[in-house]
Formats: sequence, C-alpha cells, structure tokens
Amino acid sequence: MIEATLNSVQCISPGGLHTMAYKQWGDPDNPKVLLCVHGVTRVSGDFDALARALCDEYRVICPDIVGRGRSSWLQNKNLYQIPQYVSDIVTLLARVLEPGQLQSVDWFGTSMGGLIGMVLASLPGNPVRKLVLNDIGPTLNPVALARIGDYIGQDVRFPSFDLAARFIREVSATFGEHGEQEWRKLAGDVLRQDVDGSWIRHYDLGLALPFTAATPESAKTDEALLWAAYDAIVCPTLLVRGADSDLLSRATAQLMSARGPKAQLVEVAGVGHAPTFTHADQIAIARQFLLNQSFMPPD
Repeated sequence: MIEATLNSVQCISPGGLHTMAYKQWGDPDNPKVLLCVHGVTRVSGDFDALARALCDEYRVICPDIVGRGRSSWLQNKNLYQIPQYVSDIVTLLARVLEPGQLQSVDWFGTSMGGLIGMVLASLPGNPVRKLVLNDIGPTLNPVALARIGDYIGQDVRFPSFDLAARFIREVSATFGEHGEQEWRKLAGDVLRQDVDGSWIRHYDLGLALPFTAATPESAKTDEALLWAAYDAIVCPTLLVRGADSDLLSRATAQLMSARGPKAQLVEVAGVGHAPTFTHADQIAIARQFLLNQSFMPPD
C-alpha cells in the first residue's frame, strides 16, 4: 500500500515560532502539487484515501493546521484564525514549491480548509491554479457555527478507544454513511491517549476561543470580508455541498455559482457537513474537476 512521508516546517506568528506537520504523498520531485487542507477539528489523515487516489498525478501535501494533530499549539489562542493559517500555508508552499518550477498549486479544502484556500486564492499573485471548496462558503449558518463552537471546547475524556470512537461517530454523523472500519479510521485520526491513559481529541481546546469571542457584529464583518475574498477569485472553482448540510445553505451555494469565480456546484446526496471524500464516487468528483479541462458534474 502506498504510504505518505511525514515532514514539518517551522512557521511564525506574533507569539513566536511553531511547527506545522504535513504528510507528503507521491513523487517528491513532481512539480504538480495538490494541497489538501482539513476542517476545524480534523487532521491531515482525512485525506489519506483521496491522496492515494491522486498521488499518481500529483505530489499531494496534507498539513495538520497549527493546533491540531502533530503540529504545535499556539501560545496565543486568539491567533487560531484564518490570517494565521494563510501565513503558515505560504511558509509551507515556500518549502514544497521548488525555485525554478512552475509556482502553482491545486487546492482541496474541506470546511475551514476551504476558507483558507478561498482567502489565499483571492490574493494578487497567489499560486492557486484550481480550487475545490468542500461544503463551505462566505455565508455560514450561525446555528451550525454555534454547534461547532460548543463541540470544539468540550474537554471530554474516555476510558477506552472504543468509547471515544463512538463519541466521534455520533458527533460526525453528518459525514454520511461509512463502514465500521471507516468510522474507526475517522475517529483514530483525531484521538490520542493522554498521559493518564484516557482518550482525548487530538487538538488544542483553545481553538474554541475565537468562536466564543465572536459577536454578531464581528460575524457580519467577517462575512463581508469573505464575500470580498470570494469575489476576487479568478481560478476555476468547484463547490461541493452536502445536500443535507446545515452549515452551507443551498441558497448560498447557488449564489456562489453566480458570482465571483462562478463555482461549478455539485451536491452529494445523503451527506450533511461535510463529504469525507473517502469513497470512490466522491473521489471521482475531485479527480474529474482537477484533471480534466472540461468538467461535467455527475447526475
């Protein structure tokens, strides 16, 4: 079985230096790079199936965004926000895009990873050639955001992996149908055993701070900034929406297909927030868009 190599890069924030870990799949000399970025409490392992399927065409780079997985935690929890994540990604790209090569990268971003990609792709001179946004957009359901914020900050501990995995499965039910081994993989990627032997989630609970600090006024400002970023994107863009998503409404998705880069919209039936792209039919959506000049969404 094809496996990834584990790497890391040193990044900087106003609070000091930190390390961002990442997985690399495929030929390390392949100048064709696909960057896959996960959701707010997830990790690089989410993309193992997608990376295996695409590493024949790409060098696939999957980071653990700071505060998650094998990456460092920030001392200043207020910095767990999109501008810091974009800065870290620029540092990562400086590492993986060799001087003299074509300075471009294709992007697949799930939820938070899509917001990072959206902001990066809006900047003048950015390297994003094609952009996949997985169940995310500039306007997000505040009720769903509150649900996610409450979940992030819970300090839950379990005496066994099986109990912890059951919890992850319950809170991730919106991912849609998965087999037992798939659920254990999805849980195992985001769980770790603490020094006392209990099983906990593999991220800094401080990620919740920006959620709890948000106000209706700041949320409105953030939404306006995200729409401005989206409207500035010029690269081909695919928007994938879970048909039952409570985070990204169909109305917002349709608006995204009519303005800015006029994203091509595909809805995945039987899935909420967000499609995992671990199954062949979903992987085929990404492969077709990323590798074909003419993209025809599946019926």
